Amino acid sequence: MKRIVSVVGARPNFMKLAPVQRALEAAGGFEHVVVHTGQHYDRGMSDSFFEDLGIPDPDHNLGVGSGTHAQQTADIMKAIEPVLLAGRPDVLLVYGDVNSTVAAALVAAKLGIRVGHVEAGLRSFDWEMPEEINRVVTDRLSDLLFTPSRDGDENLVREGVAAERIHFVGNVMIDTLARLLREARRRADLAGWEVREREFAVVTLHRPSNVDDPRPLAELIGALGEIGRTRPVVFPVHPRTRRRLEEFDMVPPGDGGLRLVDPVGYLEMLGLVDRAGLVITDSGGLQEETSFLGVPCLTARPNTERPVTVTHGTNELVPTDRAAIVAAAERKFGAVRDGCEIELWDGRAAERIAEVLRGE
Repeated sequence: MKRIVSVVGARPNFMKLAPVQRALEAAGGFEHVVVHTGQHYDRGMSDSFFEDLGIPDPDHNLGVGSGTHAQQTADIMKAIEPVLLAGRPDVLLVYGDVNSTVAAALVAAKLGIRVGHVEAGLRSFDWEMPEEINRVVTDRLSDLLFTPSRDGDENLVREGVAAERIHFVGNVMIDTLARLLREARRRADLAGWEVREREFAVVTLHRPSNVDDPRPLAELIGALGEIGRTRPVVFPVHPRTRRRLEEFDMVPPGDGGLRLVDPVGYLEMLGLVDRAGLVITDSGGLQEETSFLGVPCLTARPNTERPVTVTHGTNELVPTDRAAIVAAAERKFGAVRDGCEIELWDGRAAERIAEVLRGE
């Protein structure tokens, strides 16, 4: 029986873990151990996702919590080393591009443990993004690189990664979405939100480049407030973003269409996004989900590591400029189309990962 250890630490990781967990169970012949680093420690950002996604409680919870990039990465490395020494997996699986990803990969590589990177090969080519550093370093350390789209393969080949290490499997995030979309639609309570289908926008913002600097944050909040004058804007606020809004004295008044709410669970968020007329975000996952669902999306970033969502999906990049965001929102709002056909975004990516792991 092969021993696989999966390391997760932030809510996007959980959506990628869930289908892999199910695929390994269905395939048989695997012992799968889940380690939660505790990188995201807010219940709304972490524990509720395990419930919504049907993931068993993690076998290990390292409880690392917040800190600077260096502190958090170092704390994860120190905490996970004894777990890996005691368990000695055949393969360590890491997901996405958060600090937990690169920290666990580095420890495993130094211990001589094979590393598999789920969502490998994505590149924004922006070295000011901490996530880009995590992606590149993790891919360099990995033995098995599971890519979600063809551009990931091309990036890795260009960087000198041997072709036999690259496995184009598709997008595990879409596996989760496809499996739970019916339940999310059943739970969607638009009346409770006091909105009507396709007549409201959903917003998520959390990237440091957008929320830690008062200038772009002011532009974004100004744009959302202006959009909220004509239609409801539902904004589940990331804890980091809420702290910055309070610190910069930018919390908007509650008398307009812009509604700041606490973070919501995965199923509730998916139900909202599926029924929205527009999504405004800086999240990588929402770029993918909206493309699959056919919901127009504006990404407030100068670049994306998921270019397939622009070339084949519904995503459009916009600058963090109030006038540009408002103009783009007016143009794209409600332009819903059928879900996009993107290669291997078919709900079976995790099954392909299990097949590769079986052959290792």
